Amino acid sequence: MRGLLCALVAAGLVIPVPAATAAPPPGKVAFDVMTPASTVASRTDRRPNAGGLFDPVARKTFISWSGKAADTYVQAYDHRTGVWTAPKKIADGESDPHNYPTMLLAGDGHLLIFRGMHNTRTVISRAPRAHSLDGTWTDTEVPEGDSASYPMPVKTVDGTLFLFYRETTNELDPAANSDFRPMKYLVSRDHGKTWRNSVQLTGKRWAFGSLGRADHMDEIYVGQLRYVPSSGRIHFAYTLAGGGPSQHKHDVYHRNVYHLSFDVRSLHFFSAAGRDLGTQVDDAEQERYLKVVETPLELPGGLKSPDYILQVGTQRDGKPFVTWFQFDAAGSPRDFAGAWNGRNWEVREVANGLRLREIEQLNGGTWRVYGTRDGQPGIETFLLENGRVWTPETLITTPKPVQRVEVITGFRDPARILATGASSARDVSVADGDIYVAGAPRK
Repeated sequence: MRGLLCALVAAGLVIPVPAATAAPPPGKVAFDVMTPASTVASRTDRRPNAGGLFDPVARKTFISWSGKAADTYVQAYDHRTGVWTAPKKIADGESDPHNYPTMLLAGDGHLLIFRGMHNTRTVISRAPRAHSLDGTWTDTEVPEGDSASYPMPVKTVDGTLFLFYRETTNELDPAANSDFRPMKYLVSRDHGKTWRNSVQLTGKRWAFGSLGRADHMDEIYVGQLRYVPSSGRIHFAYTLAGGGPSQHKHDVYHRNVYHLSFDVRSLHFFSAAGRDLGTQVDDAEQERYLKVVETPLELPGGLKSPDYILQVGTQRDGKPFVTWFQFDAAGSPRDFAGAWNGRNWEVREVANGLRLREIEQLNGGTWRVYGTRDGQPGIETFLLENGRVWTPETLITTPKPVQRVEVITGFRDPARILATGASSARDVSVADGDIYVAGAPRK
């Protein structure tokens, strides 16, 4: 941590005193908590992306989650009656916490569930009826998305579907190192029926990533992506992983925080400064143009740092900001925000003790940050203004601890966020976490 602070000071960036670590006072903002399903959730590696959505045609909120053996379940909330459906199993999870579902509503009204079956294949489950969970869903393996993990789907304003994923290259090429895992994407223009991948569309071996770094940090961990319709850009926040300088080994260390954006029309990537990086980003470009902060190659408290869950948003003027947490020597989270000011990244330590889970845009440059504390129930919320000013807001009370939080796409209260309760064991053979949905009280 001392090395990080010294580096930031040397770069001329602002490091104010961390915010108070006490929990925010309850009662400033009202959140009601519903429990659509109890003691059913397993441990999951899910990112804060596409866990649920509001369908204005059906006037229902649909959610997805991982149950025992990481099997995929869905449920629906009827905003007219205030009633949840029972959990409906959609697909097997093959007992791997990486095989979590992400959900999207295609332009033809059919719900799609995406799963990257850890390091092996992309599978899409499609609902048989538009605007409904009912009936027998169909599963389709997408060969263009081979050796995929961590699916991150986006639907653009014209209905085009993008699915970003990380490729485990040595599953396709045994000669590749285990710590070479770049990002690629799939594109569909027919509501998810057919797909082309980024290699077919651009001729490039990967979309963004690195190969041949001296520290072997050639794995990409995207913490979050965010589509901004007004600009036609998808913003990414990510960190690197790998074996470190002495070995090729998967996910031993994490290092650094990066930001880039992607134009959905040209398929070009851009830096925060607006530099056009073309259809493929390599290590030299990410180091020169995309780095938000450099962090030490170390395992503080025996933990990988930064954590792979990051968030990305935009300031009032459209410039990006990124939030993340690292660990100190005692293994306690330290919470940071980096805001692009037009010339460089201003990085601030804004709090400590929190695992930052998700962010929600309230208006302009004001965002709500959702965070949890290890072993404690409840979700704490804070306001972050333009990636700089941090203010405690409220406490969302949950009966048990929470492991994941996702803002529901196009949400309608009282179903604003989906929160997956923490299971009591890491192995997905145990599934005793709750499923919570919270939002402003129903009127």
